[in-house]
Amino acid sequence: MTTTDRKQANLVTIDQIDADDALALIDEAQAFKAGKQVTLKKPAYAMNLFFENSTRTKTSFQMAEMKLGMQVLNFNASTSSVTKGESLYDTLKTVESIGVNVAVVRHPQTGYYQDLLNRKNLNIGLVNAGDGTGQHPSQCLLDMMTIYEQFNHFKGLKVMIIGDIRHSRVARSNAEMLWKLGADVYFSGPKDWADPQLEKYGQHGGFEELLPKMDVINLLRVQHERISGDANASFNAETYRQQFGLTDERVNQLKKDAIILHPGPVNRGVEIDDDLVESEHSRIFTQMQNGVFVRMAILSRMLRFQNFL
Repeated sequence: MTTTDRKQANLVTIDQIDADDALALIDEAQAFKAGKQVTLKKPAYAMNLFFENSTRTKTSFQMAEMKLGMQVLNFNASTSSVTKGESLYDTLKTVESIGVNVAVVRHPQTGYYQDLLNRKNLNIGLVNAGDGTGQHPSQCLLDMMTIYEQFNHFKGLKVMIIGDIRHSRVARSNAEMLWKLGADVYFSGPKDWADPQLEKYGQHGGFEELLPKMDVINLLRVQHERISGDANASFNAETYRQQFGLTDERVNQLKKDAIILHPGPVNRGVEIDDDLVESEHSRIFTQMQNGVFVRMAILSRMLRFQNFL
């Protein structure tokens, strides 16, 4: 399978997508948002295999699949044969064998897809819905769509990603794509949770200093499930809010047209004050709405490759 084929057959990492690809997917997502509809040439089947908890991503993919006319098979990780020791490859090969065309997978193992893509006998379409602390390509693209709707460009936009960056697949995917699209990327938050690997995309700075200069504030939650016991034991939500939270006082420092993003779930009163979640600057629920249309665009590309569209 060529690089081009692999790009169309699967989407597992932002490394697969250049700026032109991203803009093309955003354009199709906007068309779906404006009412575009498609008709499948033949029945297509999807399965969403989530080995980590999810509300937004899982239901968003389900809605996208249904809007495209796909039939969705249920999957419950806790009752699957994985609990008996079956490998992820064998699980995917099984569902491929029974007729599933696209598998959307969220998995706690960073880079779980590497082995799968090297398997010549696995032909099911694969979408990465989040891998450990690795990548989250569909969340990245819906964030890009939301930014593009506000500003109609990326070149020179100042975007700050703040919070638990080290453990965030959203931070990793967004930083890379924003850099590709020509935005100026900044990081902030606890220095212990900074990620030196992302320094090639932007610089780390003080929250208070950067805030008034930013066009986009990309907030991240503290990922307690990925943090060591000692760090969790010493974590104080109010202290974090005072140091790095977007509070009612700090929001007054924002540019008039600046927007707030958050991949969710939102911890109100920690990384953002409760009444700011749905404020005039916030696009948090717009992101969720856009997620359906971006995922329709991602799935449509794969369905076209498989000759369903």
